[in-house]
This record gives sequence, C-alpha cells and structure tokens, in this order.
Amino acid sequence: MMLVDTNVLMYASGAEHPNKALATAFLRRVATGDVSATLDAEVLQEIIQRYSALRRWEEGRKVYSLARTLFPDVLAITGSVVDGARTLVDQIDGLTARDAIHASVVSVYNLEGICTFDCDFDRIPGCKRIQP
Repeated sequence: MMLVDTNVLMYASGAEHPNKALATAFLRRVATGDVSATLDAEVLQEIIQRYSALRRWEEGRKVYSLARTLFPDVLAITGSVVDGARTLVDQIDGLTARDAIHASVVSVYNLEGICTFDCDFDRIPGCKRIQP
C-alpha cells in the first residue's frame, strides 16, 4: 500500500500539463484495483486549503469528491505522525511541514512509499518516492 500525494489528484483534475496523463493513468489503476493506495487526512486538508485560497472551490469540491470516491478510507494524522514529522523537520533543512507529515505517515503506517511528482521526497531517508 502506498500513500498518494495531493499533487497527483490535482494534476489529474487540472488543466493540460505534462503530468496530467501520468496522474490520470495512475488513478485509473487505483480505481480498477491494480494499485493499492490510500490518502491521509492532510491530503484532503490540502485540497480544501489550496482551492479555497485560489477562490476556485467549485473545482476543489470536484477534486475532493474524486479523492473520497477513490479513497474511502483515510489515514489519521495522529500524535505519533506529528511527532515523527517534527523529528524529520529537525533533521532535514528546509523540509516543509506538509511533506514531513506525509513522510511520517509512510513510516508510522509502514507504507511502501508515497506516489508523488514532488522530488523533495527523494531527500527523506526511508520514504520511497513512487512516480505515478
């Protein structure tokens, strides 16, 4: 089982972009059961935050609905996850809080890695980045 990052959902749902076809194909594999994947609660929060900040909530609502349809079970952001994120931020200069949370989710829930286009995950030991 792997964690899916917010950017995969946003590229699949957004305007034409070089990552759109890869993201869409990946989510199709999730939908057919060919790929075992999940979300954490932070992904859903990121969707709400990003689209509401852009004042594009109509589009955001569709992305959120897609996420909840494809991933009905959402991993919780627990105290252990946040503690792990804090440790990562202590260890890795410039690591964002969101990336630290996702990487900690991978560790705490013993996931295979994170499916993302974000190369920043390449510098987090123990957090395998999986290209969509």
